[in-house]
Order: sequence, then structure tokens, then C-alpha cells
Amino acid sequence: MGRDADHSGPGGGMAGADMGSAVAAGGGDPPRFRYDARLANEIELRWQDYWETAGTFCTPNPAGPLAAGFHRVASHPKFMILDMFPYPSGSGLHVGHPLGYIATDVYARYLRMTGHNVLHPFGYDAFGLPAEQYAIDTGQHPGVTTRRNIATMKRQLRRLGLGHDLRREVATTDPAYYKWTQWIFLQIFNSWFDREAGRARPVAELVAEFESGSRAPVSEANPRQRPWAELDDTGRRKVVDSYRLAYISEELVNWCPGLGTVLANEEITTDGRSDIGNYPVYRRPLRQWMLRITAYAERLIRDLDFLDWPEPIKTMQRNWIGASDGASIDFPVASPAGAVIRAFTTRPDTLPGATYLVLAPEHPMVDKLTAATWPGGTPAGWRHPEAGAQDPQAAVRTYRDRAARLSDRQRSGDTREKTGVFTGSHVINPMTSEPIPVFIADYVLMAYGSGAIMAVPAHDQRDLEFSRRFGLPVRAVLQPPRAWFTERGLPPDSPAGTWPEAFAGGGSYIDLGVPGLDCAGLGEQAGIAAAIGWLESAGSGQRQRSYRLRDWLFSRQRYWGEPFPIVYDEHGLPVALPEEELPVTLPDLEDFGPQPQAGEPDNPVPPLARTTEWAQPELDLGDGPKRYRRELNTMPQWAGSCWYYLRYLDPANSERLVDPAVERYWMVPPDAAPGDGGVDLYVGGVEHAVLHLLYARFWHKVLYDLGHVSTREPFRRLFNQGYILADAYLDARGMYVPAAEVVTAPGRSPQYQGQPVTSRAGKMGKSLKNAISPDDIYAAYGADTLRLHEMAMGPLDADRPWRTNDIIGVHRFLQRLWRTIIDEDSGALRLHNQPPDDQTTRLLHHTVKAVRRDLQNLRFNTAIARLMELNTHAAKLLAAADVLPRELAEPLVLMVAPFAPHIAEELWSRMGHAASLAHEPFPQFDETLAAEQVVTLPVQVDGKIRFRVEVPADAGEEEIAEATASHPDYARHTGGATISRLVIVPGRIVNIVTQS
Repeated sequence: MGRDADHSGPGGGMAGADMGSAVAAGGGDPPRFRYDARLANEIELRWQDYWETAGTFCTPNPAGPLAAGFHRVASHPKFMILDMFPYPSGSGLHVGHPLGYIATDVYARYLRMTGHNVLHPFGYDAFGLPAEQYAIDTGQHPGVTTRRNIATMKRQLRRLGLGHDLRREVATTDPAYYKWTQWIFLQIFNSWFDREAGRARPVAELVAEFESGSRAPVSEANPRQRPWAELDDTGRRKVVDSYRLAYISEELVNWCPGLGTVLANEEITTDGRSDIGNYPVYRRPLRQWMLRITAYAERLIRDLDFLDWPEPIKTMQRNWIGASDGASIDFPVASPAGAVIRAFTTRPDTLPGATYLVLAPEHPMVDKLTAATWPGGTPAGWRHPEAGAQDPQAAVRTYRDRAARLSDRQRSGDTREKTGVFTGSHVINPMTSEPIPVFIADYVLMAYGSGAIMAVPAHDQRDLEFSRRFGLPVRAVLQPPRAWFTERGLPPDSPAGTWPEAFAGGGSYIDLGVPGLDCAGLGEQAGIAAAIGWLESAGSGQRQRSYRLRDWLFSRQRYWGEPFPIVYDEHGLPVALPEEELPVTLPDLEDFGPQPQAGEPDNPVPPLARTTEWAQPELDLGDGPKRYRRELNTMPQWAGSCWYYLRYLDPANSERLVDPAVERYWMVPPDAAPGDGGVDLYVGGVEHAVLHLLYARFWHKVLYDLGHVSTREPFRRLFNQGYILADAYLDARGMYVPAAEVVTAPGRSPQYQGQPVTSRAGKMGKSLKNAISPDDIYAAYGADTLRLHEMAMGPLDADRPWRTNDIIGVHRFLQRLWRTIIDEDSGALRLHNQPPDDQTTRLLHHTVKAVRRDLQNLRFNTAIARLMELNTHAAKLLAAADVLPRELAEPLVLMVAPFAPHIAEELWSRMGHAASLAHEPFPQFDETLAAEQVVTLPVQVDGKIRFRVEVPADAGEEEIAEATASHPDYARHTGGATISRLVIVPGRIVNIVTQS
């Protein structure tokens, strides 16, 4: 049996260690060396201490303080494997949490045994609202609760035997860590996006271009477009600030006065209240820090093509960014003349059918457009009669106030009745030259396009519903096919106003008499192109790509987050702190909770405002000591998790974000093209498909543009593990009850405290009260059993139900493995040095080949099944001869090691090996001996043998069915008939039964 190139592990074998110090109580003493919970826990704790003391999983860097020992692995292939950053919960782990952590540990252990230099670090994402709210609920400082929660999680993870390099552990709340979070923010703040170059550049280069005259200071901050030389210092700073990738803007936010903070959309219930505390939430403008992620929208879409990620995740990111091709169209305001409203549409070809314009209630043009009095003949229904308003300004103000109480999700629901109010103004449709009314309506969001839509009710269902509510005209641009009318019981010449629904399909263009625009006979894309050409030639619009993605709102009015490295001067303008001032640490507040506000209009008062000395420091930033005002908001929880993978590389470096040599070694594969690379394998849940991954990609691209990292993307390969599901129980009120206290008697429905409850499967967790602590499993079976069980439950990327009773199967496998090698009574080895028989040798090599293939492809459940088969064969040999060939036992133990490392280490040590097997070469196979034996199976179709298939002798039903369906004669003999039954007898026959 060959192996990979030798890599000796640390010394300290444990042959002869006494395992019988504890004896289980109860009816009769078990054998002294039986593998049970007592012995498993003793073995596991001892080997965990050994690994930590010996530094078994310490991984050397090519340079810097962690370079010791690199010469021994310099020629080995490198591999960085990473778990998604966990939040240290106050309730500790449940058995669903470690699924991904166990999987990455299994794979990392396998890679070490195949000669790789493996980096497998771990850390804690400990800032943010959940940690702060937990501290408020428990009446303790978040620093105290966070440290305790991390300690609990570390203890639980250590008991799993995870092989992390503990020297690289980080926590986002450590000032030595968030110094670099603040440093990265300064890199973003001191950068701008050059659209011609398609990348970020230092602001100093922008200023140099302004000064040289090679770039004009075009900016909303310079409304008169004055030359750079004519601007004063304050004016120049405002222009530069308007270009920065990190900027301050007054933005509409979800403001919760009861919590005293801004909430993300995900923190708001469907009825527009806070998820925490059930307080009302309002949409209101606040001055916030924003990050210009939209500048990277196209690169964020394009570079997905180069990533080895699941396609559904790529699709979710593309949809979130939401690229839409179309045109921006300028609608001149009828009065006051000179004003223009710009609207984006993906269907400029339907502009002749636009009969009104709708603005989001927050649109900046609403105030300018709202008339003082209603134009003559304004219908009563257009005046927002529910408010009893007497004039347009009162009606619009009342409607906007009502819309501000709704979340975006509430406003955009398709089932909501359409509401709105007329502004009293009209714009001119540039294609028809007719005036059309301007409404505001809450179903239009500022987050889409420009917050203004041209309404074409004949071809958009929401527009049609609105037009019918307000009696607006419906004009068709596309003629539906005759079948569309027939299906709806209408004559084919029915006017659009009588259609029961909007026609959104492909039809033929109707000639609406637009001079210079003839779409007759054109398809949709050609019609769109013709319409854009018409708009551009008329000076009324232009081709545009719009994005659903909006700039990242980066402020939180909370305490427990990274302080901004920003102060404000006497002009109220932001000033970046120099690097030597980092980190800006949080002041130690006793009263750190948010200050609830009395009502909707109140401005937020962040907790940091209570520290006058901290909030108003005297600093010398180059022009003498001056009093400044600090930024009192903190960064969102996403900040620290955007870049943690880089800190793992060089965690002790206090001078640089990361040593360039270290970063290139771990992030850039050999022979990679410039910019290619990233973390070799990133494993985590699908719940982070968008925000975390998108934000991390954005930060990384900025760092790449500025030359701080070598790769365009942070994560080269992504794998999403499934969830562990568990039964949850609801009482008569529909409230979840503790699953552990539910009693299910045979033949009876489950009950809680004597009352019936309803069972429902769901993701294991605190909210469903169905969590099971791994501590209980450790105590009852040991960590190796839990590790093996979670990997054996099913494919890694699939959800799997938890049944505690099912765990006994893998525990018995470990017990059988143990007693196959160790005598339970004496502790003696049950091995001999004679070679195994030919059948055993072939099975061994076949298993090694299969297990290697399965481990490489993360198919851990099938690898475990192979090992169980080999272990069963070993037990039969033992039963026949009372001893086992060492040539079988040693590779079997080595293959089990990635899954159940503690028992494997103990067996390896007892077999006489002084070194840990963590770096022991993984078994190799001989291709000739590993070749699969094949059998030929007859395939019957409706009782007659029609063809034969060759399959491996040990093929299961799924593999046989696949081989049958892919046989060239399958389609010919089934003739497209419906298969009613497929009967497979492995090793004998396949019978296909069709419906007659």
C-alpha cells in the first residue's frame, strides 16, 4: 500500500496509555477498554490537549512572525480553506451550527495528509446589533457578554477537535483588528472611481487633475461649474468630497424612534414595525455615510463569470445588482418651463402609450412640481380625498406622511390597492407632444431607476390598475395576437381601455403617428433600438444601463460597532484622521443603549454623543491644535466581516494590513493569470448569498485597484452547505414551545405540558425553540460520533433532518472499528503482520480510490459508507481468525482520521506510531487492484429482455438506473412511453414496466 510523500508530524505517541480509569455505573462493569462515551471523552480531551500543546495545526507563512518551519513545506502545494465568519451567540452552539465547520475540518485534515500546506483559521464576527441587543437585554456591557460568548463558542468548537491554527484567531471587536477596518475605510474615503479607467484611484490624483486643468470640477457641489482656480478651499473640498467612494448624503432610511436607530430592510416586519421591540418604523431622510458600491456594479456582475460558485448564488447576486438596459427619457415640465423630469424605462418603444407620469413620494422634484391650487377640472378622486385636503400642497404633504409609514416591502406588494395623488402639474410626452399629469404614488420607489416612471397602462399591470383607479386613459402601442383576445372573450379590435388586463407579451407595433419613428414589422429589441435612436436624435433621452443596486448605507446610530476614523472641522466637513491616530477606540460607556425618541420627527441621538470628551477632541492634524467633532455613528456589522480573510493571513502584523509576500502566497495559485485567485475554498450558508459576499467583493476590489491585494476577487471557490432541520412544535396560540419538553407517547399526538401541539419541521435554532446542544451529544457519545454523524447524514449541500436516535448507527461503527483493532478486555492489539488475502487487498485498494475521490469532491457521506463497508469486512476477518492484518488496519484508520480524528489518533498511537497522524500520508491505491469488478445485467421492458448494461458489481439502484437510462437502446425500446415502474434487483436484473 503506497502513500504520499512523507511529512512527519510532531512527536509524542501515546502507546500504552491507560484508558480504563473510569468505569460506568450501572448493572455490571463494562469491559475495561470498551469504546463508550466515557472512553471517547477521555480520548478526545487528551488528544485535543496534545494538538494544542504540540502546535499540530500551526501553519507557517513564507515570511513574517509566523514563518518558522516554512522551509519544511515550501515545496508543498498550499490551500486556504475558510468558514464563513460566525457571530458568537449568547445561547451557544446547537448541533446545526458545526455542520460546515466539521466539513471544512474533514477536508483540511485530508489535504494535510495529501501533502498540502493548509491554512484553516477561525474567528468571530462580534460587533453589531444582535450583540448589543443581547447586552441590553441582560443588563451587561456588550464587551463583557461578547467575551463570554466567544469563550463558550471556543470551548464547544474545541471539543469537536477542529484543527484550527489558533495563533490566527481574530475577533472584530479587538482594537488591534478594527484598527485595520478603519484603515480600509480610509482607503475607500481617500479614493474615487475613474469611470474612464474603470477603477478606483487615489483622491490625490483627482486633485492633481483638477489643478492641472485636465479635468473640470463637474459636480453638484459646484452648481455654477466654476473653474477649479476660482473655487475657495471650502468649495474645492466639497467638490472632492462629492467624488469620494465614501461620502455623506441625506438618504431615506428606515428610522425607528423607539429603538433610536436606523434599521435595515431585513430588520422590519411586513407590517412596517421593528423586528426587535415591535416599534413603528418611518421612512425619513437622515445624513448618513454611504459607500459608492454602485460604481462597481458592472465589475461585480462581470467577474462572477470567473468564479467557481454555485450558479444559484451567482444568479442571486446578479438579480440583486439588477442590471437593466433601456433609456433615460427627459420629460419637460409644462410649468414652470425649463424644469425636466428624467425617468428610466426598459421599454422606450412604448413611450407613445405613456399617459401619465408617477414619482416616488420622496422624489426631490415633488415640492417644485406641487401646485398651489388645483387646476380647473381636476377630478375629486385625484385630490387624495381621504385626507380632506383643500389644496395640492396639503394633499401631497398628507400623502407623503402616510407613505413614510410604510416599508419598501409594503409599498411594492403586488396585491395592494394602488393609491396616489395628483401634484397639480403636467409634463410633456416627448414623442406625442401632449401634456400628461404627474402623480405621486407609493408603489414607485426611489430605489428603482430615478424614482420616476412613465406609466403605460396598456402594457403594465400596475399602471393599468392605477389608471383605472384614477380614470386615466389607456393607449396601446403593441397589438396583441388574435389568440390573446380569443382567450379573453374579446373581439380582436377591442380598444385597450376595455382589456381585462395589461398586455405584456410580444405583439406587433401600432402606428401612432410619431414623426420619424416607424416600428412597423420590427421585433421587440429592434423596436427598442429604434426608439432610443429617435430619443437621442431629438435630444430627449439616451441609452442607459440602470441598476437595482443602491449605494451602501454605512451608518448605524448604535454603540457596539467600529468608530469612524473621521472628525468634522469648523465648516462641518469631514476630515480623515491620519493612520497614526488608529485605532479610534470605543469609549467605555455604562449607558450604551440607544436613546428612544418621543416621536417620529425627533432626530437620532447616538449613544456616543453622551461622551463629550471623546466626541469633541482637541487634535493637531497639521494646522495646530483645534477642537473637532467626531463622527458619532458607528459602522455596520458588515464592516468587520468584509475583510477578515486577509487578517487571517498575517494576524500579528501591526505595520501593514498584510505582508505582500504572505498575501500572494496564500491568495494567488501557481501559474495564475494576473488578478486571478482568492481563497481556495469558502464554505458557508446560502443566507449570506448576497449582502456579505457582495460587500466583501466590493471592498476587495477597491483594495485591488489601489494595489493592496493581488486578486480581483476574495473567494475563488464557494460551497454552500445545507441546514440541519429539526421538529418544532406550536401550541394552540401558534407560539413555539421548547421541543425538548414535548412528549410523544406511542400512538398519540405530541403534547406539551399536557396540551396537544402541532409538529412542524424547520431550521434548527433558538427562534423555533428546537435547538439541541452539542454538549449533550459529546457527553452521551463523544465528539467523533457527532462529527461522523453530521457528515454521514446526507450530501453536504443538502438539508437534512436531525433525529438524535439515528446517531447510534455511526457510534456503533466506531465501536466496531475500535474492537476490531483493540481487545476490549485487555487493551491488546488484535493485529498480525501477515499480508491480507487477495479479496481483502482488492477491496482495500478499491475503497482507498473511492474515498480519495469522494473526499476530493466533498462527498463525505459516500466516503463514510465506503469505510463502513470496509470495516464490516474487517470484522468478518477478525471473527474468522481472531486477528486482523496490519496492512488493512493501518490504512483503514488513516482513512477514518479526517472524520473521527480522536479515535484514529488513539488507534494509530496504540499501533506503535510515535507521531501524530495529522500529517501522515493518506493511503494510496494501485489502479490495477482498485479496478471495479463489473457485472452485466439484462434489462427487460414489459417482460422481454431488450438490452444489457454493464455496471460495477457493487452498484446501487441509483447507479444502475442511471446506467440503464443512458444506454443507447433505452429510448428505442421505451419509445417515449410513460414508465410506471422501474424494478431493480442489484446484481441480477432490471425490469422496466410502461403504462399500456
